Amino acid sequence: QVQLVESGGGLVQPGGSLKLSCAASGRIFSINDMGWYRQAPGKQRDMVARITTDGSTNYADSVKGRFTISRDNAKNTVYLQMNSLKPEDTAVYYCNAGVRRTYFSSTSNYWGQGTQVTVSS
Repeated sequence: QVQLVESGGGLVQPGGSLKLSCAASGRIFSINDMGWYRQAPGKQRDMVARITTDGSTNYADSVKGRFTISRDNAKNTVYLQMNSLKPEDTAVYYCNAGVRRTYFSSTSNYWGQGTQVTVSS
C-alpha cells in the first residue's frame, strides 16, 4: 500500500504564512506528478498547485505569487509554502500523487487524508 501523510495545517491570521508537507511512504517504485488540492465547505475540490518530477509547476490563478510548491524526490515529499494568506484560503488541503508501486505497475492516483487550514483573525 501507499500512504500520503500531510502535516502543517492550522489556524493563522490574515497575511500570515503556513507550510504544508506531505510525505509518501509504502511500496513505491517512482512518483510522477504531485500536487495540492483544497476543498472549502459546500464547494468542490479544486487544484491549488502541481509539480512534475523535473520541477515544472502549475498554480491556480487565485494563489499565484503567494503560494510555492516544491518537492524533495529523495524523501518522496511535496511541500506547499503559503504566504499572504487570506480568509478565502480557508479549506481542507489534500495532497495528491501519481505513484508506480513496481517497475511493471501503471501509475495510480493516491490522496492524503487532508489537513485543515483556517485563516481568521
